[in-house]
Amino acid sequence: MASSLYSNAQHVDFDSVLAMDDPGMVSMFEALEASGLRGFLGCPAVVYEDALVDFFENASVRNGVVFSTVDGQIVQITEKLFAESFELPVEGLGDLSEMPKDAIFDARSIVSMSGEQINLSGRKNQMKMPYRLLCDIMAKAISVKAGSFNAITVEKFSLMTAVVCGVKMNWAQFLFGVLKKMVSVKTKQAKGFAIQISLLLATFPAVELGEASEFPASKILSKKTVLRFVSINDRDGAEEITGAAKKKDVSKKRTAADIEAAVPKKKRTTKKKSISSISSLEMVAVAEEAVPIQQVAEKLVVEEPRCSSADAVDMIIQQVLEETRATDAPADTTEPAVSVEKNWFDLPYEDIVKQWEAENPVVTASDTGMKL
Repeated sequence: MASSLYSNAQHVDFDSVLAMDDPGMVSMFEALEASGLRGFLGCPAVVYEDALVDFFENASVRNGVVFSTVDGQIVQITEKLFAESFELPVEGLGDLSEMPKDAIFDARSIVSMSGEQINLSGRKNQMKMPYRLLCDIMAKAISVKAGSFNAITVEKFSLMTAVVCGVKMNWAQFLFGVLKKMVSVKTKQAKGFAIQISLLLATFPAVELGEASEFPASKILSKKTVLRFVSINDRDGAEEITGAAKKKDVSKKRTAADIEAAVPKKKRTTKKKSISSISSLEMVAVAEEAVPIQQVAEKLVVEEPRCSSADAVDMIIQQVLEETRATDAPADTTEPAVSVEKNWFDLPYEDIVKQWEAENPVVTASDTGMKL
């Protein structure tokens, strides 16, 4: 579908926008006109969709010239034809890498909404409203890049610098270079320039272009569409500020679950309290003295092995037996014998009976001569 060739396109109705009551917007469009881009951005908005499809399907670049076939007819577009058709400047910078650094430095402050230099890797909401719109024009109608139109790139800002600071650009060379990238197979350049290519094809009388289509009014910058752009960007900017403030508040308020998740749980451990702070300090001092492994090994070797309970009992019995043998051993013969007097209760029972009978003899009748 040819409509995909201008889905992100941007065109300008200079007569309408220059009559606006917004001085900032009018000043920006005047600078755009003074740069030499009015003939390219403000040409009659007519599109030949069938011819556009044929052009891009068959286009190629040979020796710096764009060739294609439309309705069976060969067309060739040179840089000179391109420049003359849209009254483009042919003098000045042809490459954005040649853009003066001091001009970029000044432009970063001129377009800034806060007065401070903008961040070139940030978003376009850093800029004043007219320059946000200029950033869109550069992205959609000049460089024709796909992607986010809210992000600032070095290429887009360099194009803006040429307009804002009045740097002369060879727009014919630059824009024709973009066209050559569009028809090259090995590039990722987005397709565009639908209105401009349609007007170029109309310069070839032998080419049957088919029925013309009117370019969508919503893609043409007029007083009405510019005011709509301002309204949408004001709303989006307010939503971004509100969203950032809410995000900041949420980040400050931490729930109990977040705190519990953030604080690691500790296992309960029993700690022995030291008697005094001095003793605790002494314990730390001792703990800090590292004992070499070799010394520990030597101590373990010298230490006597411990006996089991059964061995300890055997040792005690052995010791008692040895003491008993020492007590029952005969006395030395050189020493005089010591007689020990034994008491009757120390004697055996048989000896006690014999001693009692001896001391108390039994007297019978025959012994006394008495008759019974």
